[in-house]
Amino acid sequence: MSATLARAADAVDDYLLVWVLCSVAVGVLVPDIAVLTPLATPILAVMIGSISLTLSPAAFRAVRPRPLATILAVQTGMPVAGYFVASALGVGPALTVGFVVLGAVTPELVAPVMTELADGDTALATSVLVIVGVGTLALVPLSVRVLAGESVPVETASVVEQLLLAVVGPMAVAVAVRARFPARVGRYDEFYPSVSALMVILVIGIVTAANAGVLRAGGSTVLLVAAGAVALNAVGYAGGWLASRPFSREERVAALFSVGMRDFAVAAALVVGAGLPTLAALPAVVFGVVEMSSSAALVKVLSRTRFRT
Repeated sequence: MSATLARAADAVDDYLLVWVLCSVAVGVLVPDIAVLTPLATPILAVMIGSISLTLSPAAFRAVRPRPLATILAVQTGMPVAGYFVASALGVGPALTVGFVVLGAVTPELVAPVMTELADGDTALATSVLVIVGVGTLALVPLSVRVLAGESVPVETASVVEQLLLAVVGPMAVAVAVRARFPARVGRYDEFYPSVSALMVILVIGIVTAANAGVLRAGGSTVLLVAAGAVALNAVGYAGGWLASRPFSREERVAALFSVGMRDFAVAAALVVGAGLPTLAALPAVVFGVVEMSSSAALVKVLSRTRFRT
């Protein structure tokens, strides 16, 4: 039984990009699954909670403060970058909100995994993930209110509620459980990322279905969003890599993925759960495909090349 589960987990992890693309395709072809939208928040909670079970408190003690502070500082600029990307493309108020939320959410949950595969500082990437996860309680509603709140009505309380229920709460509980029962919880470490990845696939399918009409129509809107997703992804990678120049190669790799990879599933679920316009989730859907492709390519380059710090 365990061998079967392990093979299933490997199939999810090794071909995550393929599954994300399939999920997007199903959402476009079967828009009726948008009726599952109310499940976005609990699915997101499972996603955050499962990956957070892998976070050992001991791993955080070796992290150096300066690289951590630098990455966090660059992180706070990502919602501003999202706003300027959207403004430069002239995509309209709802999509601008989507890009701002995308910039303000946590790094992608697989960023520490990508960091590990590229021989980077996994503990640093994980620390960023946890701290930004808590910080989203302030950063997401503040960014949306300041950068896009006047163009699209935003209920700050709804955004905070979604963050508490789907991000901060599950993360806090999972880390506490891991600290209290390290051996028992650690026994299943190989499966937690796969559960999280499965939830990513489900959320993206649901949110894509809600935007199926726009995606089917194609045209300039989708092309502009795709251009914005590529631009935001590139800005994040460049910001993380350049800002971390004084640090070790391992720390720079962690910065690269922590800033460049945004959690598209969290962004999409937050938009839906907070009652924001459905169209605002479109940047997250497109960004997911872009970042999964770009990060896989970067892992191949970085794992074969030793850059000078």
